[in-house]
Amino acid sequence: MTGKYLKKIIDGVPTAVMVADKKLNTLLTNEAFKSLFPSVKSRSIGEATCCVYAADCGGVNCKGCQLADAFEEAAKKDKQVNRRIFQKVKSDSLTHDVSYSLTVKPLGGGVCMGIIDDAFELEIAQELQTAKDIQQRLLPAGNWAGGKRYSYMYIPCRDIGGDLPDVFTVGNSVCGVIADVSGKGISAGMLSAFVKAAYDKSEFSPAKAIENLNNKFASLNLDERNYVTVAVVRIDGDSITYSMAGHNVPILLKTGTGITRIMLNSPPVSNWFENPSYYEDVIPYKKGDILVLLTDGVTECKNARGEMFGADGAIKTLSVSRTAEEFIKNLESKLRNFKSSFDDDITAIAFDL
Repeated sequence: MTGKYLKKIIDGVPTAVMVADKKLNTLLTNEAFKSLFPSVKSRSIGEATCCVYAADCGGVNCKGCQLADAFEEAAKKDKQVNRRIFQKVKSDSLTHDVSYSLTVKPLGGGVCMGIIDDAFELEIAQELQTAKDIQQRLLPAGNWAGGKRYSYMYIPCRDIGGDLPDVFTVGNSVCGVIADVSGKGISAGMLSAFVKAAYDKSEFSPAKAIENLNNKFASLNLDERNYVTVAVVRIDGDSITYSMAGHNVPILLKTGTGITRIMLNSPPVSNWFENPSYYEDVIPYKKGDILVLLTDGVTECKNARGEMFGADGAIKTLSVSRTAEEFIKNLESKLRNFKSSFDDDITAIAFDL
């Protein structure tokens, strides 16, 4: 009864608390601690704190660990130890560099209590993971829409991306939207979420849909540094109606006679112009063609030698691809061979027509 009562008291403490023995085995963690370190395992302090080196916690390969040293020193010298801890922690497949203030107090018998404070980096990392999960839910759910098969690639260069691929139906037609917002990281992620919510999926005309988006964007009263480039296609029975707003990357159409680069453009969605005009055009297609939408993260990708992947790289990839799915797989493979890590978001959508 006393133990349960004590656990309730500790869980009610807003500061993260962990109790461990001299062998660095965790004996107790409170709810505030678990909110910072949502680890399933908690046999060692390394596992409890999601440390990337948890398997070595307390072993010879983990000497010099500030967290372990603090607990060992407090237990050995029977005195309070205060440290600033710098640690690599793992959340799902992501690794974060975090830091926090740690106070370790001996409780007797080699048992010590660690109190974590000033853990803003941990909270930010956790919020970033939540934001990333939300953004993943904004991506297209399937690979069929309006009787058309499609495939897409979305690789954010940071935890949160500023590109937005979307596929949906309007009546009997399938629509594809690809947007690229200014900036990177959290601010870009927020703006891309706005585009997702503000885009009118009931509007049949791509140009009118972009105009409506621009009007909603204007109501945000953002400065000139914020803008969105957009490309929209509506695929009907034998034709494609398309419109582009500041989206300089061409839409590519593979036909029996080669590759067509579609280059109609209008101003980006921004506050740069009063009452900008958005235009659309129509092109025919035949069964077996492939339609591709790209962001400039693909074409402007540069390797270590400063060479640009370019629209030519996308065209060459499309020319040897038989289906939309094959194109997306080939494109990702070529880009990853071209550059080991990306410094811009990489996004593409491809449709089998």
